[in-house]
This record gives sequence, C-alpha cells and structure tokens, in this order.
Amino acid sequence: MSYHDDESALLLAKQNDTQQEQAKQFQINKVSVHLPLKWGAFFATQAFISVAAGAFGAHALTDMLDPKALGWWHTASQYLMYHALAGLAVVALSAYIPSTKVILWLLIIGNVLFAGSLYVMALTGYTILGAVTPLGGLCYLIAWGILIWHLWRSSSHNS
Repeated sequence: MSYHDDESALLLAKQNDTQQEQAKQFQINKVSVHLPLKWGAFFATQAFISVAAGAFGAHALTDMLDPKALGWWHTASQYLMYHALAGLAVVALSAYIPSTKVILWLLIIGNVLFAGSLYVMALTGYTILGAVTPLGGLCYLIAWGILIWHLWRSSSHNS
C-alpha cells in the first residue's frame, strides 16, 4: 500500500466520521426542535380554551351568573390567555435561555390553579377555592422572575 492509499483511506475515514457526526447532530436538533413544538401546541391549546371560555362567558353565562362571578370568569379568561401567550414566548426563547421547562411548568400550574379555580368558583359559587387562586398567581410570579433572571443573565453574557 502506498502513502497516497493510506492518505486516501484516512481522508475517507474522516469524512465518514464527519458524516456520522452530522447525522447525529441532525437527530439532536430534530429532538430539540420537536419538544418545544409540543410545548407550543400545549400553550396554543390554552389560548384556544381562553378564547372559547371568554366567548362562552360573554354570551351564554351573562344571564346565568351574577356580576361578581362573571368578573371571575372574565379574569380567568384574561390570565389564561396572557400566560398561554407567555408560554409561547418562552417556547420561542428556549433556544436562547436555559431552564425553560421550569418556567413552562410554572405557567401551566399557574394556569390550572389561577384560571381553573376562578372558572370553578364562577360556576359553582364555592368561594373557598379563592384560597387556591393566589397559589396560581405565585406560580406566575416565580415563572416571570426566572424568565427575567435568565434574560438579564443572557444579555450580560452577550455584552
């Protein structure tokens, strides 16, 4: 075997390694893109629910609920939408900031506790659930705080 044959074999092996590494990276990228899309679909579903619940409250519940309960319903729909959109924004930022899963889970839990308790309170009159609502608000605040911290930290690293 000549020197050129050895060099050609080495070059071919390097190209093969590079192609395998690129294929592996493609799989990693595919997985890392796939997960945020699932989260995005989940938050888009929450936005859909917010619109549907808001319309239902404005049209079907006005004669059934007292003004205070309608206010709870309206607030639940607003905050569900705000935090569904926030979840979509965090999903979009997930390539740039770490620990987005923590933020996303806090937004989901916040939506269930905050908006969910207000929806149930409005429909049932069980005002005891008002004790759960602030826990959802706390989840929102923690999620926003973590997001602020990560964005601030990321911006100072890039400066």
